[in-house]
Amino acid sequence: MQITSLCLLVVAGVINYMDRGTLAVANHRIAEDMGLSLGEMGLLLSAFSWSYALAQLPVGAMVDRFGPRRLLGYGLVFWSLAQAAGGLVTSFAQFVLSRIGLGVGEAPQFPSAARVVSNWFPVSKRGVPTGIFNSASPLGTAIAPLLLTQLLIVLDWRWVFIITGAAGLVMACLWFMLYKDPANMGLSAEEKAYLTSEAEEAQQKVTLGDWGKLFSYRATWGMIIGYFGNVYLNWVYLSWLPAYLVNERHMSLSRTGFMASVPFFCGFIGCLVAGWLSDKIIKRTEASPVRGRRVPVVIAMLGMAAFTVPAALVQDNNIAVFCISVVIFLTNAASACSWALVTAVAPKNRVASLGSLQNFGGFLGGSLAPIATGFIAQYSSFVPALLTGAAIAFLGAASYFLLVREPMEQA
Repeated sequence: MQITSLCLLVVAGVINYMDRGTLAVANHRIAEDMGLSLGEMGLLLSAFSWSYALAQLPVGAMVDRFGPRRLLGYGLVFWSLAQAAGGLVTSFAQFVLSRIGLGVGEAPQFPSAARVVSNWFPVSKRGVPTGIFNSASPLGTAIAPLLLTQLLIVLDWRWVFIITGAAGLVMACLWFMLYKDPANMGLSAEEKAYLTSEAEEAQQKVTLGDWGKLFSYRATWGMIIGYFGNVYLNWVYLSWLPAYLVNERHMSLSRTGFMASVPFFCGFIGCLVAGWLSDKIIKRTEASPVRGRRVPVVIAMLGMAAFTVPAALVQDNNIAVFCISVVIFLTNAASACSWALVTAVAPKNRVASLGSLQNFGGFLGGSLAPIATGFIAQYSSFVPALLTGAAIAFLGAASYFLLVREPMEQA
């Protein structure tokens, strides 16, 4: 079930990020068809992130209470219907509503994935599976420009939304058919011993008081603020990279499809490397799980800030794309280690709850990034928008370093 679970999480995650990235890929066509300015497109791009961020607050506790099988399965159905509805809209307001629905539906994905890893893997071996499920986000983002640009060439942009929505409904059926929680698997004594007593602790039901107590730890605030910095800079690129390459770098649509994919394939590799590396740090240095997960996050986020500066300032397009590729590699490495950090810091029955709070902070940043970038680019250029993202990523690294120091108490 470990391998089956990870395969299902990766496929669902790829679809998740293709769906949320469809608007970015079709950005130029939609703006022309519906007569939207850069500022209005920024508002539309951010609608998903606002609802996604706010939905994180209840969804983590719901995953911990009802299990990832139901929450992620129902989420897949809901977000796929919302995605397909994006192809049927006739006004800006309707498009905003479909993106809000997409954000609500996709909210259980990563808290559920963190809980699946916590349920099925011992704490010392969660880095690799966490890196694997996180790799779906850059992989889906990398595939989106390659696949969806080709669909845009031959089809109207509306059909792109409908087709990707249908793919999500198929995935929902597979999830319900194939995934099982440990409590429903009839594990042997040896298998239970492998997972340790954490599996039993994780089954303890979460109360509202348990959830609220998380806010009393400085580590919670460090992860909320830190992930804000990570996701803000990530969403600058995730939401605006195709349009940036067309408008600022003057690339053709066909070349943009390829060049916008390269950084996110690098991000896919970053997730896998980070998960493996954080496990090795813990094993070889005998570091605590918290320190072993935190140090790679801080180093990667400092690198994100450092490489964004030349990405914004250089004239050569190839050098700029190279720097952006390094940033996306490091962004996804930091993200993978951030989710592994959740499993090391959180009480065992509140892994999804803490993960969703961290994700809430991240997608406050993800909500602001498209709006701020759009308006800064409209009234100035993309250069100050990118430099702003670099500064925010630096502050996020400082938050992880200063505030996330030790695991929380189980009680």
